[in-house]
Amino acid sequence: MYHLYVFALGFFFSFIGSIPPGTLNISILQLALEKKISIAARFALAVAIIEYPYAWIGVQFEYWLSTSPMIIENFQLIAAIVMTTIGILNLLPSKKSSSGFAKKFSESGFRRGLALSVLNPMAIPYWMGFTAYLKAQGWINLSSVGLLHSYVFGTSVGALALLLSLIKFAERLAPYVQGSKWIKIIPGSVLLTLGIYAFIKYFNLI
Repeated sequence: MYHLYVFALGFFFSFIGSIPPGTLNISILQLALEKKISIAARFALAVAIIEYPYAWIGVQFEYWLSTSPMIIENFQLIAAIVMTTIGILNLLPSKKSSSGFAKKFSESGFRRGLALSVLNPMAIPYWMGFTAYLKAQGWINLSSVGLLHSYVFGTSVGALALLLSLIKFAERLAPYVQGSKWIKIIPGSVLLTLGIYAFIKYFNLI
């Protein structure tokens, strides 16, 4: 029964943690709005798979990460670079022709999801922080391997559930925005803004 409880905690905090705009959920929204539903679903599956090891790392190295501010700052810098790059690429005019590899990568939601998830390791400090908080409040006990993996599996399923919900929402919205140039402009602008903001925070400009 306690295994189900820690699974539910992981699911809940992963679900709400995936809501704020970021590289992954905005990319999935864009794919769904372009009616690339199967690609978006494979993208979401890849994100959920990577969430598992990142959450596990966050739990395993909770104390070590919390005493190494430089590591957290590097994660923030990586996220800033990824979001800015993807934002710029979204805003660039589409080319009619592309190389075979680029086309396959673009059409493979799973590969793209894996690549962007690996390059977006903010889940590690996120799970480090939330796990530390839950432990401090006495709400969770991950003293056994089974409990740890129940919790981490919950984080993976929670991320997948939120992303599939976004796909369903965007699929219903797609007929009203199909063919609009704003499909690329809005997600690209949001990602670029988030990336610039992350750079500003990283360099302590505000």
